[in-house]
Amino acid sequence: ADLGTPTVAPPAWFYRAHPDALPVSREGVRYAFGSRGAICHSNPAYREAATRITTELARRYAAHPALALWHVHNEYGSPVGACYCDGCAAHFRRWLAGRHGSVEAVNDAWGTAFWGQRYTDFEQIDPPRLTPGACNPAQQLDYRRFADATMRENFRAERDILHRLSPGIPVTTNFMTALSQCDSVDYWAWGREVDLVTNDHYLITDGRRTHVNLAMTADLTRSVAGGAPWLLLEHSTSAVNWQSRNPAKRPGEMARNSLAHVARGSEGVMFFQWRQSRRGSEKFHSAMLPHAGVDSRVWREVVALGADIRALAPLRGTRTVADVAMVWDWQSWWAQGLEGRPSVDLDPRERADSFYEALYDRHLTVDFAHPEADLSPWPLVVVPALYLASEKTGDNFRRYVEQGGTLVVSCFSGVVDEHDAVPDGAPPGLLRDVLGLSVEEWAPLMPSESVELTGPTGDRLRADVWSEFVVPRGADTVWSYVDGPAAGGPAVTRHRLGSGTAWYVSTRLAAGALDTVLRAACEHAGLCSRDELPRDVEVVKRSGDSGTYLFVLNHTDGQARVLVPGTATDLFSGEHVSGHLTVPAGGVRVVRQHDGR
Repeated sequence: ADLGTPTVAPPAWFYRAHPDALPVSREGVRYAFGSRGAICHSNPAYREAATRITTELARRYAAHPALALWHVHNEYGSPVGACYCDGCAAHFRRWLAGRHGSVEAVNDAWGTAFWGQRYTDFEQIDPPRLTPGACNPAQQLDYRRFADATMRENFRAERDILHRLSPGIPVTTNFMTALSQCDSVDYWAWGREVDLVTNDHYLITDGRRTHVNLAMTADLTRSVAGGAPWLLLEHSTSAVNWQSRNPAKRPGEMARNSLAHVARGSEGVMFFQWRQSRRGSEKFHSAMLPHAGVDSRVWREVVALGADIRALAPLRGTRTVADVAMVWDWQSWWAQGLEGRPSVDLDPRERADSFYEALYDRHLTVDFAHPEADLSPWPLVVVPALYLASEKTGDNFRRYVEQGGTLVVSCFSGVVDEHDAVPDGAPPGLLRDVLGLSVEEWAPLMPSESVELTGPTGDRLRADVWSEFVVPRGADTVWSYVDGPAAGGPAVTRHRLGSGTAWYVSTRLAAGALDTVLRAACEHAGLCSRDELPRDVEVVKRSGDSGTYLFVLNHTDGQARVLVPGTATDLFSGEHVSGHLTVPAGGVRVVRQHDGR
């Protein structure tokens, strides 16, 4: 049993006794009781009650033979990521004193001389509540950090109780790393706090290829775990209940979704929920045991999946093998999303999705990396959106390229430091040297505008939303703007530095154009082409002491034939495989390789 603590849903009697434990919105409205996750994480009564119930649960169940895992809270940051009450204001001041040391340091970090916002005492500082105009962006960024850190304080308090009273039993909380589902949590920081990284994932049915977002989320979760095995704690057997339209999964789709997570590092497959609810807000959310009962397609598919997962036992402890890395930073995402940016159309999450999809379609498995992490394991590192970059990040990128790496950086990156301040000199700030260029001015495009680029062989690429006036300072121009505000100027550059190369893409390339640039970067990095693999046929490798395993997932409506080097054995059927593997439409095969690479 993975035993949960109930601290995400305090009962009615608690809120009646402590109404100030309900959070307050930025607009000053206190939320009412009647949902879940309505918590002021700074509230002392809530904190005391959470530690008390966790202590009692641990005392009662620590020695129970079924206990395998402790699960604290539920989906921190959803649906309320920050509270703006007076209690949080006092807590925020204490947090600022600890982070910055003095009011003078806060003034420097926030640039409060602008608009006469200078403070002379911590007591003058409030949360960034609703203001008549744009609120100080550095203040807003620090408040996002504070709110995230406050939730982590409460998690650690429960975790430490469980560690003390239930030694030897790991403690987790369920993440929501899908970039579209929770944006208030810095999972790089949270990944260091849990004993086991777990994740919830639900398909976003907005017309995009849902299996690509699933793969991206699984890769991101594995990366937050430092590459170690993790666990899919929640997903759905079929439809969810909270989107405008909630289609059922097609036959075979649930197993394919489940095994895609396993391919990318999960040690198992869990669902919300076991028995489908008859009442409440989630009664139309699918379950392992649906309203239709055991005589149903969903039930039969769940049972079959259980047998398949059992057949994959030899993979336990193996790790997913990645080809490239993508740099992602939640705090940079927070900062770019604040007011007063040059264009609301340049969305960092959209860029991350697009770069990931381009790599996915090149059949490359992606690790994610923090901007300050060691990048040396990967021959190619892409940076789709890094508006905020520290001095350590600039040094890290430069070191990676000088030592032979291939770096691809997208537009509007390296613009500000960790305080949302523009560094001295022309953009891209702390990335100027590694990219070998400067940007004189941003030139965002209007919704109806697009630009054309021309390359070394006369090839033409299309882009929209954004362009820049780029000045090479050591970098070579690979593609130039044909038209638009920056016509005749560099659009995509390549800078040789030490033993490596840094590419810069100064516009938002369309899908085919982005693939063209990434193909060139992949060739430069020495990554083998996998053009023989069909589109939407996913091949992922897990490897470890027990051997090397290939997952082949066919997301198409037709049969697929995939080359398997050497000989292999199908773990589901026991069939011997040599040369090629045939995968039926919508099917999954997992083979253990006996030789070859």
